[in-house]
Amino acid sequence: MNNEANNFINRELSWIEFNKRVLLTGMEKDYKLLDKIKFFSIFSNNLDEFFMVRVASLKAQVEAGISKKSIDGLSPKEQLEKINKEVKNLTMLQENYFNNELNNELNNEGIFIKKYQELNENQKNWCNNFFISSIFPLLTPLVVDPAHPFPFISNLSLNLAAIITDGGESKNQFVRVKIPTKNINRFIQIPNEIIANNNHKNTFFITVEDLIGNNINTLFNGMECINYSFFRVTRDADLELKELEADDLLLAVEQSLQKRRLGGDVVRLEVKEDIPKNILKLLIDSIEISQEYIYFSKSLLALDDLNFLTNINRDDLKQNLLIGKTHPSLKFLDSHSNKNFNSIFKILRKQNILLHHPYDIFKTSVEEFINRAADDPLVMAIKITLYRVSKDSPIIAALMRAAENGKEVMTLVELKARFDEDKNIQWAKQLEQAGIHVVYGIIGFKTHTKICLIVRKEKGRLRNYFHIGTGNYNSNTSRFYTDLGLLSTDPEIASDLIELFNYLSGFSKQKPFQKLLVAPSSLREKFIYLIKREIKNSEQGEKAEIIAKMNSLVDPEIIRLLYLASDKGVKINLIIRGICCLYPQRKNISENITVISIIGHFLEHSRIFWFSNNDNPEVFIGSADWMRRNLDRRIEAITPIEDLKLKSQIYNLLQTYMKDNYFSWIMKQDGSYEKQSFDANNNRSQIDIIEKWHNY
Repeated sequence: MNNEANNFINRELSWIEFNKRVLLTGMEKDYKLLDKIKFFSIFSNNLDEFFMVRVASLKAQVEAGISKKSIDGLSPKEQLEKINKEVKNLTMLQENYFNNELNNELNNEGIFIKKYQELNENQKNWCNNFFISSIFPLLTPLVVDPAHPFPFISNLSLNLAAIITDGGESKNQFVRVKIPTKNINRFIQIPNEIIANNNHKNTFFITVEDLIGNNINTLFNGMECINYSFFRVTRDADLELKELEADDLLLAVEQSLQKRRLGGDVVRLEVKEDIPKNILKLLIDSIEISQEYIYFSKSLLALDDLNFLTNINRDDLKQNLLIGKTHPSLKFLDSHSNKNFNSIFKILRKQNILLHHPYDIFKTSVEEFINRAADDPLVMAIKITLYRVSKDSPIIAALMRAAENGKEVMTLVELKARFDEDKNIQWAKQLEQAGIHVVYGIIGFKTHTKICLIVRKEKGRLRNYFHIGTGNYNSNTSRFYTDLGLLSTDPEIASDLIELFNYLSGFSKQKPFQKLLVAPSSLREKFIYLIKREIKNSEQGEKAEIIAKMNSLVDPEIIRLLYLASDKGVKINLIIRGICCLYPQRKNISENITVISIIGHFLEHSRIFWFSNNDNPEVFIGSADWMRRNLDRRIEAITPIEDLKLKSQIYNLLQTYMKDNYFSWIMKQDGSYEKQSFDANNNRSQIDIIEKWHNY
């Protein structure tokens, strides 16, 4: 391993460290029970996606004989070995806590996940009747024999594997039954009236697989089940797309999605710890998976399904966060008629507005901005980029209404937004049918920008209004993702947005921008310049400081430059929720760098970049992290914040995060994280911002 490799943390292991923080947050005594359940579910869901994409990629490299080492000095095979070891330790920790602690806490609060064998006869009769009426018709047992090959096991499906016999001399047969969790709840609630002496506050569940397993002989007329167990597979779900060869990108993505549905190679097999050896052997032989990718579970499989329990109507078991207020400058919306189209535009002509979701309500800010534009007779055009949108999107509805009202509407729909491809294809088709001009961006690049431009005719000339954000135009995630957004009429930034939209729709070549930082053309170059300027200021004895908040820090060039800045005396504070490949606080390399991670009730998603510039700070917000993919392989937009009032708001916000000693984890010299110790004067950033945001 070369010396430089010692200065970089492996990306995949850093991600695992992040997911560990999510899990440990769900084990903290200060959190309410259903909030703990939420973190447990997120941890498991994160792991599923990690295996489908990152582990699948490394496994493919190993199978292709690729041994090229990552910048931290690990080969693909070495990375997989470390990943499997770390993940198995974490899943064991999760299962033990769920079995011994979380389950007891559920019971203490009157929530019971009962096993079939624990039920009395009356309860079993109800469950058996429910099985016959609501589950049995959905099941399709598939036998494996010379005439019936081993069936395809779909990605992330829960399955029952059984050995059955007719009691005669015939050879025992293997049967697979897919558990229909998409058509029926994983946790089936047993009615209160069936539970003897039940306190009506109590809630009883049985899992669908437990019910199927205990009614298994009903499936095999004239046969008997010798033994059975449950299993789950995770497949390679990374979407391979040859864009340059595609005449029709929409069709190409649809075809690639079909391949994903059919499934790639199995990258993980999850089985119950007590699975019979003969069933396990048959699974291993049939699925063709090696031992290191088999995960033995002591608890329920697919613990991400625990999220269902958070829907239980028990407000006493959830943190009551009364958040979401209309931004003070937009409160006119509460008292004016919807026909008063001029209001929001009149305000933006007078001032810029910095939004912070979920503390500022998305509906009364961003959605209202687009809704007003859709109905305003003076609005001539709306242009927007869509990466991920909610299921029943009010923004999509507004865009369609705008087209019906005769406005020019251009929407860029990113078809390659991972795991949202199918949804985005459907949205693109609906938008086109509504008469909207839909484009799919630049070949070879994902469009990850969060930008919206509204063109309005005022007094015989056109004026541009815009929104630039750090998060998606998604009404659902806006309630639990923290994101910033700028509403403004700044003419130079608006001009840049016009150029950017023309570039995205293929009508122009990318030109230099006046203020906007755009990847892949100018973003990396500008960040390098800004960091180097802080280095120069420090060398000249001037104030030099960098504060950056993002989801991930991976890019080697940026990391090297931050190390250099630290060595030259620049004070660097990094607030990084997820992956961080930089080591902080190391002597002679990163002594002036601190890294914290905020894991709380909301997903920290905003990207903020603050450069001191000798007490004349330059501040930016936007869609990009400091990762190669964001700086080089995506279309990203970062906007400067030049309004002094808004700059002050952002600085105070960053200070609130940096002072947090409740939700924050401090990164240590070895790359591990330590939770801040609670004290009587806790600074709880996410809670404090609820009360203080509009006073910054």
